[in-house]
Amino acid sequence: MNKTKAAIAAAVLVGAAVAGGLWMKGTGPAQASSPEAAKAEPELVFSAQEVSEVRSLALASQIAFSGPLVAPDTAVVKAKAAGTLMSLAVVEGARVRRGDVLGTLDLSDLQARLSERQALVEAARASLAQAERTHASNQQLADQQFISPIALETSRAALQTARAQLGAAQAQADTVRVALRDAALVAPIDGIVAQRQAVPGEKLAVEQPVLSVVNLRRLEMVGKVGTHEVSRLKVGMPVQLQIEGEPATVTARLDRIAPSAEAGTRAIGVVAVLDNPDERWRAGQFVLARVTLPGHSDALAVPATALGSGSGQEYVWTLEQGKLWRRTVTTGRHDGERGLVEVIKGLQPGTLVLAASFDKLREGAPARVGT
Repeated sequence: MNKTKAAIAAAVLVGAAVAGGLWMKGTGPAQASSPEAAKAEPELVFSAQEVSEVRSLALASQIAFSGPLVAPDTAVVKAKAAGTLMSLAVVEGARVRRGDVLGTLDLSDLQARLSERQALVEAARASLAQAERTHASNQQLADQQFISPIALETSRAALQTARAQLGAAQAQADTVRVALRDAALVAPIDGIVAQRQAVPGEKLAVEQPVLSVVNLRRLEMVGKVGTHEVSRLKVGMPVQLQIEGEPATVTARLDRIAPSAEAGTRAIGVVAVLDNPDERWRAGQFVLARVTLPGHSDALAVPATALGSGSGQEYVWTLEQGKLWRRTVTTGRHDGERGLVEVIKGLQPGTLVLAASFDKLREGAPARVGT
């Protein structure tokens, strides 16, 4: 009997322990580590210096564009006849003047052809002399009625044929002389040798490039502006150029504006001309150009550092209702002195934007401005 009571008591104790363990599992500290709590995203906090409010400001009417310097006066010296390049008298960077001999080409084929054409000229000249003597003799015989008028006409036709053959032979010889003259490798313009595109001993084909010569005394800056800005530009306007490597700006002149936008873009090409008499600047240097228009006007503006670009569009990151959002914008004027950019479309006054660039931002992420 006592053994039976002891067994029942042990079973009751075991059941109570199991029940207590289940209660602790359901209500203890482990419940706080739920999946929802683990997925909570930390809030991003930005300082007051890292954000800027979109507001209306008086902006200088300034249009900015960029591009490289190019040398419009560039000439490529090509082989005008097939032959072996015997020598080149210049190297890259050498200064040349128009008409200077730059190299020599083996033109033995052309010279042999010229000798052949000259021989044909002499043969035609001899044939003409013979035809003239024959016709003069026939003319005397015809006057004495020893030959018929038809024979005289035949003699005259032979004379005319001989004259034509001489003219043709001389024309062929002149053609070879011109080819021989054009085949000489001479500088077509004053300038500097920019590149050697062949080496001595190389067999050249007709029209194969040998050298390029560039004149740096006049450079052009080629850029693009938006279709919403081009109407405010006029040919002849001064353009301030910031050339890479130069501490100060230089003044150029707006020379040309393309008549239409490029296919597939909303950009129109513009060209500024820069006088470079001392050849201080070189083709290929990158340039930031600004055209300042008369007058100031109010416009929505953001810091230039707030702008990002991707897939051909400009955008900013905004703080709205405690979250981050990426907004596509259309920009206009650039105030380089104050580092501001006009926002034509995409933002409302009072919107907070990130004034600097940050990596790995995500739309919809919680964010706020710290105190």
